[in-house]
Amino acid sequence: MKFGDKIKSLRNAAKLTQPELAAKADISLRTLCHYEAGDQYPRKRETYVKLAEALNTTVDFLVTEGDGFEAEAYAQYGKRGMIQARALTEQLTGLFAGGELDEEDKDEIIQAMQAAYWKSKKINRRHVPKKYRQNTEDSGTDQN
Repeated sequence: MKFGDKIKSLRNAAKLTQPELAAKADISLRTLCHYEAGDQYPRKRETYVKLAEALNTTVDFLVTEGDGFEAEAYAQYGKRGMIQARALTEQLTGLFAGGELDEEDKDEIIQAMQAAYWKSKKINRRHVPKKYRQNTEDSGTDQN
């Protein structure tokens, strides 16, 4: 289940409206709508914490490994990076359909793919929008 689906599902289970959850998590209603639609992810960990508290869940539940990859790509490279990360993940998981790999092997392949993504972004910095270039130099892209 994707991050946005989790937020919406938990919000509905808690019988909260979008404006109520937005107020509890100290975010704008528009931002919450983007989260639920899967268009954006929080850029700061504290937003995940506030959402988790408001929804009576854990940050770990909200951010699974695949979602975390997309969220990190969004934080470092904007929507374009998130879309690329999502497409890469979907294509790779499509390769596993009907396969005989165990979960541990799948996880290792996904981690290797993510490491290759970060490395290629670091190498091909000129294709990164200027407003995100500083982030790529200083942030956690050392996930080689």
